[in-house]
Amino acid sequence: MTQHSPDSQSPAAARSPQTVLVTGASGYVGGRLVPRLLDDGHRVHCLARSPQKLGERPWAGHRRVTVVEGDAADPAVLDRAMHGCSAVFYLLHSMMAGPGYAARDRTLAHAFAAAAERSGVERILYLGGLGETGPDLSEHLSSRREVEGALASTGVPVTVLRAAMIIGSGSASFEILRYLVERLPVMVTPRWVDTQCQPVAIEDVLGALVACVARPETAGATLDLGGPDVLTYRDLMKLTAEALGLPPRIVLPVPLLTPRLSSLWIHLVTPIGHQIARPLAEGLRNPVICRSDATSRLLPWRPMPIERAIERALDQTRQGSVETRWSDAGPVPGDPDWAGGTTFVDRRTVDVAASPARLFRAICRIGGGNGWYAADALWRIRGAIDRLAGGPGLRRGRRSTEDLAWGEALDFWRVTAIERDRSLDLRAEMKLPGEALLSFEIEPTGEGSRLTQTARFKPRGLLGLVYWAVVLPLHGVVFRGMLRGIQREAERPSEEDDPGALEAP
Repeated sequence: MTQHSPDSQSPAAARSPQTVLVTGASGYVGGRLVPRLLDDGHRVHCLARSPQKLGERPWAGHRRVTVVEGDAADPAVLDRAMHGCSAVFYLLHSMMAGPGYAARDRTLAHAFAAAAERSGVERILYLGGLGETGPDLSEHLSSRREVEGALASTGVPVTVLRAAMIIGSGSASFEILRYLVERLPVMVTPRWVDTQCQPVAIEDVLGALVACVARPETAGATLDLGGPDVLTYRDLMKLTAEALGLPPRIVLPVPLLTPRLSSLWIHLVTPIGHQIARPLAEGLRNPVICRSDATSRLLPWRPMPIERAIERALDQTRQGSVETRWSDAGPVPGDPDWAGGTTFVDRRTVDVAASPARLFRAICRIGGGNGWYAADALWRIRGAIDRLAGGPGLRRGRRSTEDLAWGEALDFWRVTAIERDRSLDLRAEMKLPGEALLSFEIEPTGEGSRLTQTARFKPRGLLGLVYWAVVLPLHGVVFRGMLRGIQREAERPSEEDDPGALEAP
């Protein structure tokens, strides 16, 4: 099979190992970039605000990985992270716009550039986006260009890589595309559906990032990363429908759908929240086409065809082998202070005839496509209500069908604590008049394990008290059913117990 990705065609990188810093290592691109840099022989520093997020990554314990804990806004942390590095990757973006976000991004980029100069770094590598040019840019895209300028403000050479729409399992753009095509046989779309684009596979983006490290001639260059095919978003929807085995989708462009309305519609139909969907929707109105041949001149650039990129992304999604997801990035809110005030508690315990390891595996299968062991219809209704209220709903799903890691999204929950074979804590991110936590604790017993499941809710004001009173009658169905379902799953015979037990006689 022909290998298209540049990272497979850069043997020079393997002969010149360097020490590099990756910011955003817990994010979608950064989480995939680190192992590829390791494969090329480099030593990697990972700057992480929450190192626990990296704990379950297969590469986290690699002898050439150093995790530096801290915030990228802290100059001392940046100095520590960049110490000994020849190249540094800036993969930090504010995907959710809010008051003052553009100023914060500029400040962060200036601080990063100043630290690179102090540390004697030879090069900054920045991943931005195609289409971030011209006079009609949105505030979000203008901010990205300002970041690019801020990184170059100290004179440290900057390699700018501008990627088109990234096609890959778990990417925000591809999740929007896949869900729209899967769920809507008839689509009313903005006029940007006929805008030209040049989507690129995540494998090719990663290959270009890795290849640049070994090629000093890319310093100061701006490289456009696009696939070999120029097509419209309408064409892209057609190709995705074909890859999914679906009939052709009917697309009806109308001039009245603003980016705000588009983002709200995306929020309701796909797993992507409107805060992230809006900057993506705003960027779709600009043509996203490679304007320079610098990439093919400076790198062994042979990107894979878009059909192949879509097939790979869908295969990985079906197989549950998604390496990273868009929801991995960002801070994890701390647990609420449960001391003081009114806190409601629903605690249930059951003895399970299974080892702690097996019981923990059963707990870790909750949510996503696996369901919640009981009252799935009620969970779906709650997810739909949350989606309408502006929350994440259930469509975020989960990265893997079997495993969970600290900081990962699980439907409208977030993993805030995990101790293998002992405990799991989930913090609610749904729209609530209060703060909620769902925890599971495992205690070994002489004949198996004891599972304690605890739901806590700390209400905010009268509305929070009313909410608890309304949902309390459902707890017997939802939480008791979940507890019994986990018990049944853990006690169910498996091939691990007796490889021949499940074979036909």
